Amino acid sequence: MTRRLTPDILLNAYAIGIFPMAENRDDPELYWVDPELRGILPLDGFHVPRRLARTLRRAPFEIRADSAFADVLRGCAEATTDRPQTWINTEIEQLYTQLFECGHAHSVEAWANGELVGGLYGVHIGGAFFGESMFSRATDASKVALAHLVARLKCGGFSLLDTQFVTAHLSQFGVIQIPRADYRKRLRAAIQERAEFPVTFAESQFWHYVGSE
Repeated sequence: MTRRLTPDILLNAYAIGIFPMAENRDDPELYWVDPELRGILPLDGFHVPRRLARTLRRAPFEIRADSAFADVLRGCAEATTDRPQTWINTEIEQLYTQLFECGHAHSVEAWANGELVGGLYGVHIGGAFFGESMFSRATDASKVALAHLVARLKCGGFSLLDTQFVTAHLSQFGVIQIPRADYRKRLRAAIQERAEFPVTFAESQFWHYVGSE
């Protein structure tokens, strides 16, 4: 990718269904990804596994949004034993931080004893939210963040949660795979809708939006 990316170029890319990745953390180059089969999580089909439901009821984490976006991004970029390489390089960090500063990217964070222990981030255009990456330093922290993301998106009037790909980890929550043409049709409709990402959220209504208790 020879042309330097800007936040506007990145938003235009998302709006037509493509997104950038790097081969690994240290690779300075980015490439466009346009999956033939796309992962989405239908918001009305979100499934809370039984063990996660027990964790959610215990509420072991304080959940915040947009209070530590850069730290969440760095957490997602960290190498771990299970994930020795990530696709988030320095340019990705800079671009998505700029998107956050202009209101088009958000984070959901799990905190314990004042420490950030997990979270996720993604991009917001209209009624579409594009989930990018998540990380966890405590058991179930990223899963709890995902459940709270879904609740916020439903509260805010979103209609599309794009997970990009389907993994065994995501499948347990109801993520499905759809053809590229179907995804683009849903995307075109979603980005025309009006939705607001609720940074502040009434936690007492969490189960109402998740739809299971």
